[in-house]
Amino acid sequence: MLDKIGLPRNLIWGYIGLMFFMIGDGIEQAWIVPYLVEEGISVTNSSLLITVYGVSVTIAAWLSGVFVQTLGPRKAMLVGSITFLIGSIGFIGIGMTTLNLGVMLPFYAIRGFGYPMFAYSFLVWINYSAPLDRRSSAAGWFWFMFSLGLSVLGPFYASFTIPVMGHINVLWTGIIFTVVGTILAIIVNKDKIPASEITQFSLGELIKAITILKRPIIALGLVVKTINGFAQYGLLLFLPLYLADFGYSTTEWLRMWSTVFTVAIFANVIFGFLGDKWGWRNTIRWVGGFFYAFVLILVYFTPQFVGHNYFVMTAVLSLCGVAMAGYVPLSALFPLLAPDNKGAAMSILNLGAGLSTFIAPGIVALFFQPFGAGTVIFIYAGFYVLSAILTPFLRTPEEQLEQRSGLSRTG
Repeated sequence: MLDKIGLPRNLIWGYIGLMFFMIGDGIEQAWIVPYLVEEGISVTNSSLLITVYGVSVTIAAWLSGVFVQTLGPRKAMLVGSITFLIGSIGFIGIGMTTLNLGVMLPFYAIRGFGYPMFAYSFLVWINYSAPLDRRSSAAGWFWFMFSLGLSVLGPFYASFTIPVMGHINVLWTGIIFTVVGTILAIIVNKDKIPASEITQFSLGELIKAITILKRPIIALGLVVKTINGFAQYGLLLFLPLYLADFGYSTTEWLRMWSTVFTVAIFANVIFGFLGDKWGWRNTIRWVGGFFYAFVLILVYFTPQFVGHNYFVMTAVLSLCGVAMAGYVPLSALFPLLAPDNKGAAMSILNLGAGLSTFIAPGIVALFFQPFGAGTVIFIYAGFYVLSAILTPFLRTPEEQLEQRSGLSRTG
């Protein structure tokens, strides 16, 4: 049955472990900025914290593909787990208790290094182990588990436990989830990738993850992947503040954001399957690009027309979950853009995911306070239109060769 729904049974414990790990990582995602602002840290400094975190995420995401190709997925994921633990102890135990920005910044950066090294290393693992004709579906299940933990169960758990335990204690409990996830994904999961896919770690292999950007097709793919996460990592920084002007509470926001990703996790599976049937690029372009831009504009104007209406706002925000799932096939398409060096290609894919966490908060830091939520949302919408325009150019070497051959024949 698992094979029929596109979930690789040889990696099932890895998927479950990923979900648990991302619960622990996602506990603070939807409330950290409003909490810090309430405690007296400015929106600018709070956004700076998230931006520095995003820089660390970007570096780890970029390194993950090379680490898997040279160290193997288990060791790469273990590196992620250890750095997450070290960063969490310093950030929670010292930074959050004193609200000392000088302490919070470095330890939150270390914590940020952990989750992409763990999660995206597993995504590379999937691309080595899943059959090609079901790779989009397998990637859909990755994003299902990833989002289920990070953006659904993590915030949902926080919304119920913060009133009882307090913010700091809830953060401590997140470590338990990450330890369980590490055990399941690294130890209980017995799958192995072919030894031929592992190369010796060297400076040359590391450099390939940079020089591969000389290929225009990879550079275009990086732009599309980076745009993919703008709304996911940007909206949670300023949208609760925007909605608060219309009477929406923090608890309502947490539950709305959790609902968005409840929709998204199922949409991930649907569009992973649809991508294998309808076409990877069609799904990315129309659902992930054009539709997402439309939805963001709708999100901005809805509270202005309906005011404080929890159910209407939740329904509109849920469309973001549908739109973001349109990018699922990109995880299957990307390594085929450079079949001679899949590890480096996956590093660039993961780099794009990391850049989202850096650039999206950067846009908020630059434009939200002086210009307001509308400007930020329209900037994001413009980028999604750009990604839709670029997607048709993401063709594999074989497709490019066929296209050139066809042009020469017609010429």
